[in-house]
Amino acid sequence: MTLKVNGPDEPVFLPQGFVWSAVKAGIKASGRTDAALAEAPLGASAAAVFTRNRVAAAPVVVGREHLAKSNGRVRAVLVNAGNANCATGKPGEKVASESCKAVGRALTAAAEFVVPSSTGIIGVPLPLEKLVAAVPELVAAKAATSEALEDFSRAIMTTDTRRKAASVEIKVGAKSIRVAGVAKGSGMIHPDMATMLVYIFTDVEAAPKSLQAALKKAVATSFNAISVDGDTSTNDTVLLLASGASGVKLTAAGVSKKFEAALHAVCASLAEQVIRDGEGAEHLVRLKIEQAKSVDEARVVARSIANSPLVKTAWAGCDPNWGRILSSVGKSGVDVDPSKVNIFIGPQRVCCRGMAHEFDAVAAHEYLKQPEYEIRVQLGRGKAKLEFLTCDLTVEYVHINADYST
Repeated sequence: MTLKVNGPDEPVFLPQGFVWSAVKAGIKASGRTDAALAEAPLGASAAAVFTRNRVAAAPVVVGREHLAKSNGRVRAVLVNAGNANCATGKPGEKVASESCKAVGRALTAAAEFVVPSSTGIIGVPLPLEKLVAAVPELVAAKAATSEALEDFSRAIMTTDTRRKAASVEIKVGAKSIRVAGVAKGSGMIHPDMATMLVYIFTDVEAAPKSLQAALKKAVATSFNAISVDGDTSTNDTVLLLASGASGVKLTAAGVSKKFEAALHAVCASLAEQVIRDGEGAEHLVRLKIEQAKSVDEARVVARSIANSPLVKTAWAGCDPNWGRILSSVGKSGVDVDPSKVNIFIGPQRVCCRGMAHEFDAVAAHEYLKQPEYEIRVQLGRGKAKLEFLTCDLTVEYVHINADYST
């Protein structure tokens, strides 16, 4: 099923049943918008995937608790950027809880129907008074417009150089379902979530349990198949909200398959946008692992390659050093037979059955100068395959992260 996905510079397929807003709360040192609100006035079903980092930020802890208490029903999402509210102990959890209570009071909703999110620097107390003071303005500014959703997407950015957005519309008889998502993230990106905040809105009518199954499936081959630097963040959140305002039920004949395709298309687009905006990245690499025993095995090998500083710096220098790739396959932990491994840089085979294969090094160097290119690795173990998106590692990445807190 081929779907037209509109990106951040195209018209938005705006789901019904939601309003958004963004204001300046004074949390970001830059003075830019840093607090955002998304509301489903009539409520929404929810599904979420959070970081697997054992050091989970306070909003992740509270968000999990609220979704459990509300049985997967959500009224609003409160997001702040500029401060991760992580490694802040019980006081940090109180800040997350109290900010949800403030939103709940303003919307006449119980606090457990509000999900908090934060992104930014770790280990610095989040000023509750600034976040609470911003709530009345957030509520007053909310609107059901594409401009409001765009404002929301800009307010959640930190080191991002561009906003990330994707939307899809699918027809179901005389009706339609819309899926729109926004994301932030450019560093600390690694499978099993990364320094990403992702919010996806849809007007399909669905139960939380069905949404969770669809989201888990979509995330597996999108957000969990990318890496910028191999670091998994403490605040990662992908939240899917379904308002039901389209009047189309997910359980209706043929709807589930169409919805899953639309959801995956939005997730895949946002995941690629995150990699394209990788901190200091100059090349997007489509790493294709083929002939694996399973998709999970392919993912393990892809991670090993994509997170190798030696491989990533070779890519930064447009160096067709296939030996570093082969070495990373070997250290992945997968029981590969080197004599069955083939490696291709674009159209050229550079490694055949674990040994050097004659190729045009000059042409390979020129190929790697492109802003986007393909690396294929055949393991010779089975029929499973996976496309994994990653990028190079440049001096600019070092500068961005060396100066992050100063």
